Amino acid sequence: MASTLCRVIQFHTHHFFSSPAVLFRRNKAGMMYCTMKSTQSPDATRELKMPQAKVAPDNYRKLDKVTEGFEAVIGLETHVQLNTVTKAFCSCPYSYGSQPNTNICPVCMGLPGALPVLNAKVIECAVKLGLALNCKLAFASKFDRKQYFYPDLPKGYQISQFDIPIATGGYIDVDLPLEFGGGHRRFGITRAHMEEDAGKLLHTGNSSFSQVDLNRAGVPLLEIVSEPDMRTGVEAAEYAAEIQRLVRYLGISNGNMQEGSLRCDVNVSVRPIGQLEFGTKVEVKNLNAFSAIGRAVDYEISRQSLLYSKGQGDEVVQETRLWDEGSQKTVTMRKKEGLADYRYFPEPDLPEVILTEGYVEKIRQSLPEIPEAKRRRYEEMGLGMQDVLFLANDISVANFFDTTVAKGVDVKLAANWIMGDIAAYMKDEKVSIGEIKLTPDELAELIKSIKDGTISGKIGKEILFELIAKGGTVKGLIKEKDLVQITDAGEIEKMVDQVISENPKQVEQYRGGRTKLQGFFAGQVMKMSKGKANPAILNSILLEKLNSSS
Repeated sequence: MASTLCRVIQFHTHHFFSSPAVLFRRNKAGMMYCTMKSTQSPDATRELKMPQAKVAPDNYRKLDKVTEGFEAVIGLETHVQLNTVTKAFCSCPYSYGSQPNTNICPVCMGLPGALPVLNAKVIECAVKLGLALNCKLAFASKFDRKQYFYPDLPKGYQISQFDIPIATGGYIDVDLPLEFGGGHRRFGITRAHMEEDAGKLLHTGNSSFSQVDLNRAGVPLLEIVSEPDMRTGVEAAEYAAEIQRLVRYLGISNGNMQEGSLRCDVNVSVRPIGQLEFGTKVEVKNLNAFSAIGRAVDYEISRQSLLYSKGQGDEVVQETRLWDEGSQKTVTMRKKEGLADYRYFPEPDLPEVILTEGYVEKIRQSLPEIPEAKRRRYEEMGLGMQDVLFLANDISVANFFDTTVAKGVDVKLAANWIMGDIAAYMKDEKVSIGEIKLTPDELAELIKSIKDGTISGKIGKEILFELIAKGGTVKGLIKEKDLVQITDAGEIEKMVDQVISENPKQVEQYRGGRTKLQGFFAGQVMKMSKGKANPAILNSILLEKLNSSS
């Protein structure tokens, strides 16, 4: 009954509000709902709307020079939504895109008398992440109630962890992209803790109210708080990307930012170089892409540096700002006069979380190779950093590559095929490597067939695209299409002789100094042989014939 009733509850609020007036009303069906009238001015609300056009502000480039003499201090708070079958404290499922308020029950709605029961899978995910982040695990941790009011928080508090999180004091290693200078960075992890998600406000265009969808309420999260170790937007973006790679490798989350499965808030402050004391911290929200993280951080560094350089440092205040993708700048969301007092106290309805050495060791032994370890292994295999970063970026691509080279093929050749023609096909067709028909076994067979001279590289490419699109086997296609490479020198010589005799003018031009015409002759022979003539044998015979005076 409670679940049915909840589906018709509407919380009418403004998109953003401060000190709203709360009114409870009854609709025609007798249901209670609340209306929150915003005290914020219409102009302030319009300022916070997010335009879609990507127009960089005129003064952005000019601000870059202002950062000279200043150092940024950056830290991230990242929320990772776990891909458990059910929510953190009840048996409700969660599926992104479900109809509003269809995956709810008295527990995640926070109805009186409903008691939470911890999902054991959440603990397993937390331990996996803690170990992968090189953290110290708390073998006895607890849950706490974080008290605050918001329309999408049905209980009036969030079950989280406060003073005894499950994991503390770790680090993560990141390799920066070559286009940004490359290099390795190590960023500290302050803590990682378990908590539940709140619901979601559904904004209705230009209307003056919002509706509440409680499907997400109670969904398990892991919050990861970094040390303030980052200094640039690139470092912040790559840190967040590495967190995404890590949770995908561990299999604990899909990490999709567009679905809200990975959400990042960035804290940025600026100080003169050499100063130990931190500057005033500004939090930036509404970051739904790694590129947006980088741009928002760099803009905020420039903005704060400009104010300090003008002697207007008092205008850098502790506040929450939003990233406006349209104007490519941050805008004020709300001011903060101090730290929020959430009135934490231990969650009385949940026992302590007790870990045993055996439990932790079993999970440690089950951990997959994490992205950092995979990158180092690929380097040891002789691959360059560009190859390493591409292959290790996606666990599915990495697994495809690993399975291919396990068949004994050349490492660099396998990397080239995956990063070249296969990656181009996936980009054009907008598919993942798991959706193509080509298997690692057949890619290995294709590479071997080219290397041992069974087929030419050109034919190999033709076979590749058929394997990707339709599947099949390399040997089957070679036999079916009669693609075995011609390696008989006598047979190739006959074709060379024919091409030379049919093109006397080009022969005369070649012998007159236009040696680039060799490619023309080779192309004609390959056309005659339907691409099956061995290129090395062909070119050897062709050069001998063309350079002969007879």
